[in-house]
Parts: sequence; structure tokens; C-alpha cells
Amino acid sequence: MLSKKQLESLLTLAMKSKADFAEIFEEETKSESISMVNDDVEDINRTVRAGAGIRLYKGNSSVYGYTNEMDEQSLEEIINDLRDAIGKEEDGPVIVLNEKTMAENISPVEIDPFESEDEVKIGMISEAIKGARDAGEKIFKATAGLSSIHQEVQIANTEGLFKGDVRKRSRLRVSAFAKEGTNVQSSGSAPGASQGLEYFVGEHAPYKAGQEAARVAQVLLRAKKAPSGVMPVIIDNGFGGVIFHESCGHSLEATAVAKNMSVFANKKGEMIASEKVTAYDDGTMPGEWGSQNMDDEGNPQQKRVLIKDGVLTQYMVDRLNGRRMNTPSSGSGRRESYKYEPTSRMSNTFIAPGTDKKEDMFKDIKFGLYCKSMGGGSVNPNTGEFNFGVNEGYLIEDGKVTDPVIGAMLIGSGAEILKNIDMVSDNLELAQGMCGSASGSVPTNVGQPAIRVKSITVGGTDHE
Repeated sequence: MLSKKQLESLLTLAMKSKADFAEIFEEETKSESISMVNDDVEDINRTVRAGAGIRLYKGNSSVYGYTNEMDEQSLEEIINDLRDAIGKEEDGPVIVLNEKTMAENISPVEIDPFESEDEVKIGMISEAIKGARDAGEKIFKATAGLSSIHQEVQIANTEGLFKGDVRKRSRLRVSAFAKEGTNVQSSGSAPGASQGLEYFVGEHAPYKAGQEAARVAQVLLRAKKAPSGVMPVIIDNGFGGVIFHESCGHSLEATAVAKNMSVFANKKGEMIASEKVTAYDDGTMPGEWGSQNMDDEGNPQQKRVLIKDGVLTQYMVDRLNGRRMNTPSSGSGRRESYKYEPTSRMSNTFIAPGTDKKEDMFKDIKFGLYCKSMGGGSVNPNTGEFNFGVNEGYLIEDGKVTDPVIGAMLIGSGAEILKNIDMVSDNLELAQGMCGSASGSVPTNVGQPAIRVKSITVGGTDHE
């Protein structure tokens, strides 16, 4: 990492321009992944990356450059290119940084994967595969892997900020493949956290992750084609929250809001959801997958109340888009690595628990769909229109959960689904994912308790 003196010299050079702000983001990251197929270790991969990203602001515009060459000459060349782009000056302020401080660590690691023997980690992966294969004779294949990351960052800017942070995360992935005749189905489970190997005990034990992946794969073997039409839908907790994340969460990021490219732009203080809905983006939750000690602009992470009793209360804001909106940063600036300029991103985003009971949601539904777990899909962030696959779904008939179905899609818009939520349960659960956007792929949690949407379009494969 660069010294205080080096950073002051580089930032002083950056300000010999028409820029009114400059920042240097440094990163040193090591990552590791180990994968297995059935009983065989398939791959052990270890990588190291290091580099710096430099940006200059002029009003509401920015220029950005990066390099993996960390000598002062290379960094000065990047800065001079940026000065050319934004406009050079002969004079500028002399930058003096504060003394360096480290962000307070809210997610301590007890068992560091990088200090653990390969045999220990391979043993964990083997347990996940064993859990899947023990689940039934229809499981003919299982794959699993353990990935870990150790990232150190240092941020300095022309306002005097000089901060460092250390981030550590671990995630286990397991997939199970089931077969009956020519029918082959698969499913997966992928628990992870801003923790070390200590996370994978008890509730998150590898064996349990394997069992869960295999359970769903075998359910899909006996699933029938999903129906189509407009109907009530119950979306269960955990990864069901991907619907809110994709169809609503992205539309509440300043990346879209500042450009008036969001369906929720200029609607702060308005009722945009059912009064049953309160939603948060909380980067301060200790040990959670999407948490950070500080954001990637050096700002403290926050618990952001996005929606309160149906009313839009807050957007997720980064520094540059905050300038455009005349709004302070909400600690939401995130990036995949030094190769990306940060922008507003989610962290742990979820619908808060309600007071309804899950079992009561089914009682008055004549015919509908129960989505126990969601899969992938697509969304237009400008309109919030989405279509998402249902990974594990069941029919609801006369108030009871009946046959499993396959091939169901939920089709609608974020604005529509928020207003059509008429019941919110009390069984909040979070689930891990990776979110891709303008500043790369970052770890995020999605989550919710079980919710009932009184009317939504279901696209199915049963056209008889």
C-alpha cells in the first residue's frame, strides 16, 4: 500500500486540474476456491490481485482510470491522463491527509480459511457431497466447492480522508443431480457469510446444504407442468427476496434515480407499496454476506430504511450521484475491485417481518401458486418490469399445498407487486447472492419473510 506522503503527492498532482475532488482506491486481494465432483477434487485455484483506481470529479462529471502497476511513475501517468481529460491547471491546493484510521471490524473471523489446511476444507466439501448423495438413490451426481476471499483496501481523497479496511468472506456451493428414467433435474444450495469456516457448523453445516440441494432436485423429478394465468401467489422467505432486490431494489439505487431512469424517481414521501411493507438495506449486520465495515468510498455503512409502512423514505446513494441529487451519501458506494468506479449498490436488502402467520396465508386461496424458492430471471431497472423463474413451486388448491410444479415464471413489475402484497409473515430469512451492475459483481444478501401477493401473472408450461 502507498504511504501517506506518496498519496498526498499524487492527490496534489491530481488537483492541478479543473477537478474539484480526487480519490485513490487501493486494493490487495487474495482468493481461493476448491471444487469437487463426487469423490474427486476437481480444482484448487488461488489468485492474488492488486492495483489502484483513481478518479477525478468536476461538478457532476467524473473521469476514472486504474492500473495494477503500483509504482509512483505509473500512477502519475494515470493521473496525467485524467488531468488531460478533465482539463489541466498549473496550480492547485496542496493536499494534506488525516492520519490513517482502520474501519471498525463488525465481522470478526474465528477460523481463517487461508490459515486452514487443505485437508480441512476438502473434508467440508466432501461432507456437502455426502449429504447430497445420502439423500436418496435418485441422486447420481453431486458437485461442491468452497470459496474464500481476503481483501485489504485503502482509500484516500482530497477532503483528507485516509482509511483502511479488511474484508473476509467464505461461501460453500453444492449442486445435486437427480435422475428418474430420462428425467434429469438439479438444484443447489450456497450458504455464505462475512465469516470464516466457523460459519459452516450447525444450521449451515455442509452436510445439511447437500441434503437441501438433493431434496429439491428430487422434488422436481415428480413435478408437473405449471399453470398459467393471474392468481394469488405466496413467495416464501429467504431467496424469495430476490424479487424485491431485482424489481424494486435496483430502482431505489441513485445510479438510476439520479438520471430519472427509475420508476421510483422523485417519489420520496409517496406511498409506493402496501402499508404491510417495510424494507431495509442494512450494511451494518455483523457477519452477514453483504455487510461491510465501510463502503468503497470510505463512508461508514448504514442501516437504510427504504420503505416504511408503504412510504418511500430513502434511496441508496453514492458520492457522485449524491452530487447530482443534492443528497449526502448513504454509505452505498460499492465496487467489485479497483478496476471499477464505485456507484450506489445494495448490501443486505430485505422486507421486514410482519405480523401475519404463514399458515394463515393459504386458507382463503381457491387456486394459486406457492413459491418455496426462487430462481433466476431478468428485470428492466428503468421500469421495474421482471420475469423470474420459480425453482421450487407447488399448487395451492382449496387452501392447501398440493402438487409440485415446474416451469413457473412470475411476471410483473416492482411497482405492481409492492402494492399487491396483502400479507407479510414473521419468518424473516436472508439468502446469499452476487449482484452485477455498473460497478461489477458484489456480494449481496436478499431476504424477506413469506409474503402473499394477491394477484400476479404466472407464466407456466401447462397449456392443455
